[in-house]
Amino acid sequence: MDRVIDCFSGFGIGLRADHYADFLEHRIPVDFVEVISENFMLDGGRPLRILQQVRAKYPVILHGVSMSVGSAHGLGQKHLHRLKLLADMIDPLWVSDHLCWTRSSAHNSHDLLPLPLTREALDVVCDNIDHAQNYLGRAMLFENPSSYLTFPEDEMTEWEFMTEMAKRTGCYILLDINNIYVSAHNHGFSADNYLAGIPADRVRQIHLAGHTPGDIIIDTHDRAIADGVWALYQKAIGRLGQVATMIERDGNIPPLHELLNELAIARFEAADALSALAA
Repeated sequence: MDRVIDCFSGFGIGLRADHYADFLEHRIPVDFVEVISENFMLDGGRPLRILQQVRAKYPVILHGVSMSVGSAHGLGQKHLHRLKLLADMIDPLWVSDHLCWTRSSAHNSHDLLPLPLTREALDVVCDNIDHAQNYLGRAMLFENPSSYLTFPEDEMTEWEFMTEMAKRTGCYILLDINNIYVSAHNHGFSADNYLAGIPADRVRQIHLAGHTPGDIIIDTHDRAIADGVWALYQKAIGRLGQVATMIERDGNIPPLHELLNELAIARFEAADALSALAA
């Protein structure tokens, strides 16, 4: 796979139904929006019409939650077909999904389930990513998941797994800073080591989100970004340079101005990190 995804260094938010009217009626100060692909993989209807109207004003990223690249049964051909139709229609900045599995041959969990970090699993993931990218005719981004368990069979770290995945398939990385923070806390590894181990030249986007704190941190996307995640974001920008940054909110959706205020913090933190890098 030799297709290239150019760098894009803007700031955006997830487009959610609560804010459709804002985006249709006003010019919102974002550089792009991201949508959940599966919500628009339809033959028609109001959501798709709205997305087309929004796309006329803003670049769009398609972010999937059910490709299931870790599935030993391969990818769902119907899913890929609908995703390709949507991508061809919307002409997104890029198409992304998660490093996880969501289904077996007979059951869809509707959740992002963790993979064993083994060479066997890596082979499965790479075969599935190759198939997806070839079918879609474009390179994709894949996101590091948050996780709450590990496997005794693990043979490598998650960042080593993702590095090899990107090397073998030519895919790119969507680096979720909150997920690194959550998993580092839950499993006791160093978030700094994770950042240091990711191939900087393959990262094209960053996600920021809130989580529910506790002895086990839960990635809930339903509150403001935590101070520790902001600190890790500064470190990430210091290593990666400025890449596309997006804020996810999927529960307790606030008024749009609150998300834009949080996005302004991301702009400030990125600028501060880049200034320190240049000093």
